[in-house]
Amino acid sequence: MSRPPSIPIAASLTHAQRVALFPKLDAAAIARLDAFGKKRAVRAGELLSDVGDTSVGIFVVLSGQIEILNPGRAGEALVVSLGAGQFTGETPMLSGARSLMRVRASSDGEVLELDRAALRRVVDSDGELGELFLRVFLQRRAQIVARSLGDVVLAGSNHSADTLRLREFITRSGHPFSYLDVDGDPSVQALLDQFHVGVADIPVLLRSEPPALRNPSNAEVADALGFNPVLSGKDVHDLIVVGAGPGGLAAAVYGASEGLDVLVIEGDAPGGQAGSSSRIENYLGFPNGISGQELTQSAYVQAEKFGARVLLAKRVRKLSCDARPFTVELDDGKRVHSRALIIATGANYRRPACARLAQFIGLGVYFGATHVEAQLCTQQEVAVVGAGNSAGQAAAFLATRAKHVHMLVRGEGLTDSMSRYLIARIESSPNITLNTHTQIEEVHGTDCLKRITWRNTLTRAVETRDVCHLFLMTGATPNTDWLVGCLELDDKNFVVTGTDLTPEKLTAAGWPLARPPYPLETSAPGVFAVGDVRSGSVKRVASAVGEGSVAVQYVHSVLAE
Repeated sequence: MSRPPSIPIAASLTHAQRVALFPKLDAAAIARLDAFGKKRAVRAGELLSDVGDTSVGIFVVLSGQIEILNPGRAGEALVVSLGAGQFTGETPMLSGARSLMRVRASSDGEVLELDRAALRRVVDSDGELGELFLRVFLQRRAQIVARSLGDVVLAGSNHSADTLRLREFITRSGHPFSYLDVDGDPSVQALLDQFHVGVADIPVLLRSEPPALRNPSNAEVADALGFNPVLSGKDVHDLIVVGAGPGGLAAAVYGASEGLDVLVIEGDAPGGQAGSSSRIENYLGFPNGISGQELTQSAYVQAEKFGARVLLAKRVRKLSCDARPFTVELDDGKRVHSRALIIATGANYRRPACARLAQFIGLGVYFGATHVEAQLCTQQEVAVVGAGNSAGQAAAFLATRAKHVHMLVRGEGLTDSMSRYLIARIESSPNITLNTHTQIEEVHGTDCLKRITWRNTLTRAVETRDVCHLFLMTGATPNTDWLVGCLELDDKNFVVTGTDLTPEKLTAAGWPLARPPYPLETSAPGVFAVGDVRSGSVKRVASAVGEGSVAVQYVHSVLAE
């Protein structure tokens, strides 16, 4: 085994970064931790934890030194050497996800070991130390992601829709990885050819342990990288939250922090529609704005901090709501059970009625504008379809990278559907052109989008532009197919809740209780709906977060009945 390089990765950090990432606990803090952990002697060269471990906690160095190592195909790389008072760990310590680093003693000494359960007790009972660990863990994860540390390599093509799918899924799941573009690096393609990896196999996900995954599904990646906890299937949870967008994550945070056994089920990556938003500038407390991914990733970690368990890339096939506990059937056939349920599955953007549009999804046609897509648009012409806040946010964000942004809206303007601050930004951007009364007529290309044609519905004028990137923000349809026949839905299939459930609707649904439904409660007692999936909801991130937190208060009432 090759030895670590003499200069650790941490040496490239500034002094302030090193102090923030690797602080030293004083004697008083170590004494408080002593009640939660156990001391153990370690010998030089002893392996304390390894990549892939899921039950590892943290180690506080009492004497001697330990090393944090990043094992790769070229050998081990020393990340940092820790001395007395310093400690290991990052975000997987709270959730039980697989460890990305190797920990080894570099000299004889003594450590204080806290397993995951002990660490959670510290977080719950000692506000000062809990806040320190959470802050340090998040900062370490940010550095790991930024430096692409870890053992995961994705080899793919920017012209492959599946490559974009996996890059988005892994990025939004907060897992570090290195990306190799077969189009930009001929040596990568040559290497893949040696292993008989064809075009249909792209992208390929490589880890330190075999096998390589050829064009895997998101669910296969989640399983391979250890994103999801192992469930017995026999437990009855206090609360199941379906959907990990802002509303679902808020419900998970408030439910778990108040002592409920919470399971979150998300069909893709955490964040929902908000997770793909390039910048949210009207969310309370962030005057400079915050990306949807930053906001929802922090909420994801916060939910796990309080003990919520989260399943990613697991879709719900069916809800059995005629008996309690409720049974939720997943797309892999597994069933989970709960005393209460919060539906936060959101909605999907609609697509213009345009031939061949589906052919280019992920190959020039996108439903979200994140940094992943923006990298593909540098100094190119792009088009954004839609007149809501999501379209405005996308246009303003893309204008910082793209040569020109064409906004296409069906109506006569933006004032009826977009926040004023976004309209002002669009009007003041020299490289954004607003095209009103305009609809997409045709898309052109072979392997990927090359041009689009649009028509002015008043003048009938037709224009074709060399636009290779088209962003669709054109309204939404709710994700409620799995609820048909179980809950009362409105004429657009959004979930009806609270006072919108008239006596006639409650009678038709067989409402069994003397009390009326609580706010946000559906036609099935104990089942709530929050966020965009709910009929009459305000389509704002803050509204979804508020509804998610409020619904938990009524869950407590239901559980007490």
